[in-house]
Amino acid sequence: MANIYSEDFNTALDYGRPPNVKRCFPNSKALIVSGKYIDQAMLAKGGCMTIAANGRSSFVIRGALAAAQRANAAIIIEIARSEGGTAAYCPTSLWNIARQTDAYMNEMGITIPVAIHADHFVIKKPEDIEPAKTEIQSLFDSGVTSIAIDASHMPDDQNLLANIELYPYVPEWAGLETEVGEIKGKYGLSTDEEALFLIQGLNAHGIFPDWIALNNGTTHGIETNDAGINVELTAQIHEALKPYGISGAQHGTSGNNSDRLREIAKETRTTKANVATALQMISWGVKVNDFGNAIMDADGNFIKEAGKGITEENWEKMLAYAAERGLDGGNFKKLNLPFESHLLAQSADVKERMVKAVEEFVYTLLTDVFNAQDTADRVIDKILETKSHFPGFKAKIIEEKNEWSREKIIEKASKIVVDKGPEGDWDD
Repeated sequence: MANIYSEDFNTALDYGRPPNVKRCFPNSKALIVSGKYIDQAMLAKGGCMTIAANGRSSFVIRGALAAAQRANAAIIIEIARSEGGTAAYCPTSLWNIARQTDAYMNEMGITIPVAIHADHFVIKKPEDIEPAKTEIQSLFDSGVTSIAIDASHMPDDQNLLANIELYPYVPEWAGLETEVGEIKGKYGLSTDEEALFLIQGLNAHGIFPDWIALNNGTTHGIETNDAGINVELTAQIHEALKPYGISGAQHGTSGNNSDRLREIAKETRTTKANVATALQMISWGVKVNDFGNAIMDADGNFIKEAGKGITEENWEKMLAYAAERGLDGGNFKKLNLPFESHLLAQSADVKERMVKAVEEFVYTLLTDVFNAQDTADRVIDKILETKSHFPGFKAKIIEEKNEWSREKIIEKASKIVVDKGPEGDWDD
């Protein structure tokens, strides 16, 4: 594990932090790096993935960082546009997540490498593209080091075209994720054909994403059945994409059991596993099973465990607030923003047990499920080797650009046989 005063750590700090991070945090000792470094460290170890901890609150961010330090694992801290964008329902935003993480890393003496990821930067219609150009730049101005351009809500041709148009606004060195197929559980599962169409089209234009997210059978939020991730489908699509050097980003992990997540790490090319709802619930003291899915009582209500998480008084306030506004199930996530100050006003011992509960859960994931321990050293070694904040691309152009003009993209997409599943608000 790196020592904050060691020569190697300080050299990595000098070379590895991207220019936007150095500009935002000039005196920092936090090793915030490109998402590319995190992905490549997981591939170098093999058979492992790391957590992309969804930092809906300060308690979750602190707990995830503490766990990663114990495990000597490189990790990602992220927030999605729906959670922390201009219509945020969380106190953590796309514009303060890097600043919060940097501050906690310095305060806590965290020396493992961390990427800051803007997840699900959703583009739902072509009209969203133009304003997104400015907003994406603003995120990197604020210290973000990785982004997911998610135009999967649109038809395949528009998804690809949106990614191509927005790519110039993402720094070359930054981590990049793309997505095919909205996360709809068993509906509208992604196919080899769709995934290849997106990645081949990007490749032709010199765009090499680090990750692709699929609709591979899971859901966001609370799983209501045990179907979960389709490991076989995921492995099949990853194998089809192998020539393009892309890794998998697994969404909706909270409701999947540990054995299935171990399979994803071992049997597929997944290096990034998003965990959101589980961390929120654990920090509050809601009863969960061993893999973080909330356990409901006979009436379908959450079970708050005495002596864990937030105080009983705050829990009662949250329940009353939720009932007043008709919030239930997964929509309890909308309690994060109005109650963060109430939770920060609790006594130190209560706040510490909230953080510690997240730490213990994440540590077990990193070491016993994801196999990510000691990947921090691999990132630092790679930085010392490259002497740069940019580790380079994993792929090269193998497609002909003239075969992927706008007209040909539209024509190719029209021939894809695809089932997008039912319409609806599939929240990211």
